Amino acid sequence: MKKIITVMLLGILFHACASKSDVQITQLRCEYLDSPLGIDEVNPRLSWIIESVEGGQKQTAYQVMVASTLEKLNSKNPDLWDSGKVKSNQSIQIEYKGKPLSSGMDCYWKVKIWDKKGMSSAWSDPALWSMGLLEKTDWKAKWIGADPNKISEEVKKDLSSSEQHIKIEQRGDPPIPPSPLLKKSFTIKKQIKKATVYATALGLYELRINGKKVGDYVLAPEWTDYNKRVQYQTFDVTGFLNQGENVIGATLADGWYMGFFAQWGSKTPSRGENYGSLDRKLLVQLEIVTTDDQTDTVITDETWQIWNDGPVRSADMFLGEVYDTRKEIMGWDMPEFDDSKWENASEFPATEAELVAQMNEPIRIVKELKPIAVTEPETGTYIFDMGQNMVGWCRLMVNEPEVTKIRLRHGEMLTMDGGIYVENLRMAKQEDIFLTNGKGENTFEPRFTYHGFRYVEVTGLSKKPTPEMLTGMVVASNADLTGKFECSNSNLNQIWKNTLWSQRGNMHSTPTDCPQRDERMGWMGDAQVFSQTAIFNMNMAAFFSKWIQDIRDAQQQDGRYA
Repeated sequence: MKKIITVMLLGILFHACASKSDVQITQLRCEYLDSPLGIDEVNPRLSWIIESVEGGQKQTAYQVMVASTLEKLNSKNPDLWDSGKVKSNQSIQIEYKGKPLSSGMDCYWKVKIWDKKGMSSAWSDPALWSMGLLEKTDWKAKWIGADPNKISEEVKKDLSSSEQHIKIEQRGDPPIPPSPLLKKSFTIKKQIKKATVYATALGLYELRINGKKVGDYVLAPEWTDYNKRVQYQTFDVTGFLNQGENVIGATLADGWYMGFFAQWGSKTPSRGENYGSLDRKLLVQLEIVTTDDQTDTVITDETWQIWNDGPVRSADMFLGEVYDTRKEIMGWDMPEFDDSKWENASEFPATEAELVAQMNEPIRIVKELKPIAVTEPETGTYIFDMGQNMVGWCRLMVNEPEVTKIRLRHGEMLTMDGGIYVENLRMAKQEDIFLTNGKGENTFEPRFTYHGFRYVEVTGLSKKPTPEMLTGMVVASNADLTGKFECSNSNLNQIWKNTLWSQRGNMHSTPTDCPQRDERMGWMGDAQVFSQTAIFNMNMAAFFSKWIQDIRDAQQQDGRYA
């Protein structure tokens, strides 16, 4: 009898195992993105990939579940959507058809499929998307920035400095002023359940909470036609906040909005020409949900404080960045900082442009490169060879006993005598200046510019540098690599690698024609030629979706595109 029962149990177990497919569900995507936060598509499209060791395997049906919490997702009755079993081999762009979604909502989802034999897979691991601020009325924050009348005072200080060896020359017309620091202190009395911040700028911004940078995005909010659309970014900052006093802060810079842009052929870079404004503006809304499900909101308004004399003395996408370590303010973005000498920020009218969620991969630091050689073509002039063309900036670590002005110039080629060649850059200086404080080790890394280069000329050092002092930070829109080419011919392999690096070097929110000279435009002819190749190399769906909207925004009244 025991043997019969054992055989029956083994049979039941075998049948149970055999009724489950070995297919794995991976790479769950919402609107082409991996767990995006703050989207503004109310019927987002969902996608996934099936993997199996069995040849010829395929999907014959699927089931999607979506819920507002992980607990509800794992129940048999998710509260937002249960598609039920849908007979279909479609695994991309499955449109959400559940309950209406509202601003700030979390949406957890999972999927399972039925394979070619009709056997179901296990459920996928859960994924997440969250909703952004869907209505204009959801935005309570105000646009803030510096009083235009007070900015010029800091510019005059730099230009009139009597210290000739560290004097900073004028950049731009009118001169680019220092990047302002803006901050707000606030108190959280209850236990924190969840905190989300929505942020953007007219210009560029870097957001900080309690002494830490928020997110790994750079050059946010990225390039759009700022008369039509301004992208905002969403971050989960639950782990940044504490009960008690907290500080949120930001640094602003010119960026594409008011910098030297689309002005090739100009003799003097002109600030604010493209959008008719010289006012860098910040918009931030922090929503804090406490454990009793109450929501506290911190917004940008005139109660924020501002410091116009920060360490970033000027920053421009094409000209480069000037940074003065002596102007650093330690702890400015931390609790208990004495801000009694700071002033209140100025409030500005709301922009007429539409605020939209960023629905493409952000620009990030995607790689780091070390120099392969350092030469000295003339006394005190050092050339760092990065070994290949790259796009981004350099991090430099120095130890100077006195206040020193160090200059970094970036170029793609060398002259016959071994110096850096920059004639092809035209008005794009691609030049960063770093003023040390003379108090030991200093590290310089720009945040509000980028360059295209292989060679970096460094001058102003008191002693010969080593290659370890400099690191190339590769910056690009962070689309996933999806294809690779390799064969027995090393030349063909290198051609493919060069192609990939050229693609990466021209992906900064839009596909550009070049990353170095005073152009860097999203010309459609360049992208038309290369777009098919680009898609083989990287997952370009979200990137191109964003760019297609850029094209539509830039269409001329007579129907022309550029």
